[in-house]
Amino acid sequence: MAQSVDTYWNPFLETMPAEKLRDLQLVKFKRILKWCYDKSKLYRGLYDTAGLKPEDIKTWDDVRKVPMLEKGHYREAQFKEPWPYGDSLCVPLEDVTIYHQTSGTTGQPVFQPDTWQDWEWWTESWAYILWAQGFRNTDRVYVPFGYNVFVAYWAGHYAAEKVGCEVVSGALLNTEERIMKMKDLRATAFMATPTYVLGMADSCRKKLNMDPKELGIRRILCAGEPGASVSTTKKRMEEAWGCDVFDHVGATEIGGWGYECTYKPGGLHVNEGFFLVELLDLETGEPIEEPNKLGKIVITAFDRMAQPCVRFDSKDVAMWGEKCECGRTYRVLKGGIQGRTDHITKVKGVLFSPVSVEEVVRSMPQLGNEFELIVSKEKDIDKITLRYELIPGCEGQEKEVEAELARVLRLKTNLNYVYESRPYESLPRYQVKAQRFKDLRKDH
Repeated sequence: MAQSVDTYWNPFLETMPAEKLRDLQLVKFKRILKWCYDKSKLYRGLYDTAGLKPEDIKTWDDVRKVPMLEKGHYREAQFKEPWPYGDSLCVPLEDVTIYHQTSGTTGQPVFQPDTWQDWEWWTESWAYILWAQGFRNTDRVYVPFGYNVFVAYWAGHYAAEKVGCEVVSGALLNTEERIMKMKDLRATAFMATPTYVLGMADSCRKKLNMDPKELGIRRILCAGEPGASVSTTKKRMEEAWGCDVFDHVGATEIGGWGYECTYKPGGLHVNEGFFLVELLDLETGEPIEEPNKLGKIVITAFDRMAQPCVRFDSKDVAMWGEKCECGRTYRVLKGGIQGRTDHITKVKGVLFSPVSVEEVVRSMPQLGNEFELIVSKEKDIDKITLRYELIPGCEGQEKEVEAELARVLRLKTNLNYVYESRPYESLPRYQVKAQRFKDLRKDH
């Protein structure tokens, strides 16, 4: 289907024939690989240990010879000179203009330096995201977060300005104050985690006695969690706010590398002009090219220079999907991010992903937005406990709800669960990344 030029932020790259795009990616990969080898003690040590030189990489098959990088490599390189980036830094320290760090949810935070050129690259990659989701200069975009040292919505803020939007920060306000500011200023869009999108809707109804739809929001961009690619969670958000909700994916160490477009292809486009995304078999590590097969995501950012990201093991899991009707030649990850390798685990011999439980919980109207999953072991037998909340008015329906949960979850996951009903609003609430899954087994 032919699209107008206005559909794309960069028509040349986003509609480039797949073969030419692949050739461009290989050129860019070889360029950033050589840069890392020449400029970074971390990368040079990694590649020398593997007996690899940049000139050894000539074809796509050769790319698999390049060792993968993990967060642990960055952490080990930190705290050396030049402090605090150490051996991972590829530019003179005086060229670093922007500092961010990871959230630290999986261990010691990774410190992320960027040059001004890198930050322009960050902003440009986010411009693709916003433009594909319909953000234009007619939008007043509200950002309801305290930005702090996490990259979070800093890039979204600058990119929204770049595409011509008016941007308002709600950093130091509480949730109710943010909602009222959105109302007063007639904001047309905002950015938040799926958890906070739902939480703001609850606060709007219960604490301000106002329907979220009254605010006139036209679009919401989500990040930080896979929820906006989970159909039942997306439906809850869209019904609450009466507008389109779009997903995106990125990371501090990587950049904003994937996005949903207005055609909603049931997944996320990979920004393949800026990033290389490889899917590797979860058991064999072999590349996956066919659709509908889960693989681990390994990412290279082609143009980030201060602390590059080459074959970074993201720990995220996804599968390739079908081509989108929007006309972009960028490939699509079906269903977005399906989970993380450190969350996808075997329970009673069955491969288990918490995302599948989220889909079921959010499909049941009697259940609130929050839940918790705890995997434990009793007498050498795995046990999964699902804690849930019934919404007001559904008290006393635990038996019926648990019977339906048991039926659907058995079909979806091939596992049985122990159910615990908790009073409404007693489970933790989150503004940024939610932590609903815990594996308490000693060997995990």
